[in-house]
Amino acid sequence: MKVAILTMFNGLDSTYSLVNVVAEQLRMLLDDNQEPIMLISENCPLDERYGVFLDERIEWRKVVNQINGKQFNWGDYSQPNGKVHDTFFEEADIIADDLIQKLSDIQVCIMHDIHYQGWHLVHNIAVRKAQQELPNLRFIAFTHSAPANRPPNPKFPFSSRYTQMPNTLYVYPTQSGISALSKQYNVPEGLCRVVNNSLDILNYVSDEIKILSKEVDLVTPEIIVVYPGRLTTGKKFEKVAALCGAIKKQCEKTVQVIFCDFPSSDISSKKYKEFIRTQGRSFGLNSGDMFFTSDIKDFEKGFPRKAVLELFSLSNLFICPSYSESFGLTVLEAAAKGNFIVLNQAVPALEELGKNMNSYFMRWDARNFGYDTRETYNPSEEAYLQEHAEIIINKMRENPVIHAKILARQRYSPQWIWNNQLKPMLQFF
Repeated sequence: MKVAILTMFNGLDSTYSLVNVVAEQLRMLLDDNQEPIMLISENCPLDERYGVFLDERIEWRKVVNQINGKQFNWGDYSQPNGKVHDTFFEEADIIADDLIQKLSDIQVCIMHDIHYQGWHLVHNIAVRKAQQELPNLRFIAFTHSAPANRPPNPKFPFSSRYTQMPNTLYVYPTQSGISALSKQYNVPEGLCRVVNNSLDILNYVSDEIKILSKEVDLVTPEIIVVYPGRLTTGKKFEKVAALCGAIKKQCEKTVQVIFCDFPSSDISSKKYKEFIRTQGRSFGLNSGDMFFTSDIKDFEKGFPRKAVLELFSLSNLFICPSYSESFGLTVLEAAAKGNFIVLNQAVPALEELGKNMNSYFMRWDARNFGYDTRETYNPSEEAYLQEHAEIIINKMRENPVIHAKILARQRYSPQWIWNNQLKPMLQFF
């Protein structure tokens, strides 16, 4: 499907928030193998493109913006009545003729503020004229500011800011504005839709995280656990996998466990990894739910510390069942990045840290000062893990910071917005 985005941008400065919204919609379209066409003002300099705007799959079409060698007058006609400049309708006709050509092979055209902004009134009129010659073209009209109050008797051409256009869905970023949106354009609420602005977290991460994101889903899982450390049995990687398996099985959550590991001389990495995976599967994980960063060639010897800290900003649960710790710096790192902390209470250093931070405690085998401890679980370890899995998930759900962090990463991601809000509108047509 060929989808056009009509913005009439004169530039691509990212300080203009709408530029960022459009950039994310382009990524959504490209990720879904759509064929995006960008319609911009002929004055927009393409040599200033950056980021997704450089993608060669995007076709750029410039819309006329001159009359008799002079740039069109984009007067701000935000008032409901008045007088337009002398060449207004001639400009609208010129733009309409150009749009008929530029949109002739398009199935759906997404417009941003074309119907809303007063300085786009000439383009508003032009689009309506062009549509008369393109009866099969469908439009999605975004409004990005608070809808305007509909005046009692708006006069043409000012009435175009308050009038429904055929074959068009009207869109606002939040549900709270839908009623006002329908009143502004005098359109039934059934033809209005919500498309939230999205947060593309992965667009701002380091190269290391981008490499990892090609192997692991860092956005959609409800629970993301990051556990860094030397791949030695003392770190009890398998206990992290086991508890995560219980969370997935008992609480029916999607879980991704990322082990930021590096080799240890006391055990074969290959054998220990297989044991960890086996334990994870036996308690409820799938093989794909567990990933070792050392399986990526660039990170065979370890995942960069700075990238681990960055990864903690995406995760929401940190589990440390370590057999022995002298301090536990990774606990502080995970806590500083807003993770729910679960620690082995039987390790003195972890108990001390955890009490200071109101962490959640469980008990695993541990080394104390001068003696070792061994835990027994009644009726079984599986029952113990499932009981605590439910408590952990409930506490995470009740924690407003953790809840907001999960929601921002998952619910407002470009993937969610595309699959649940924007793409269904394309299919509606």
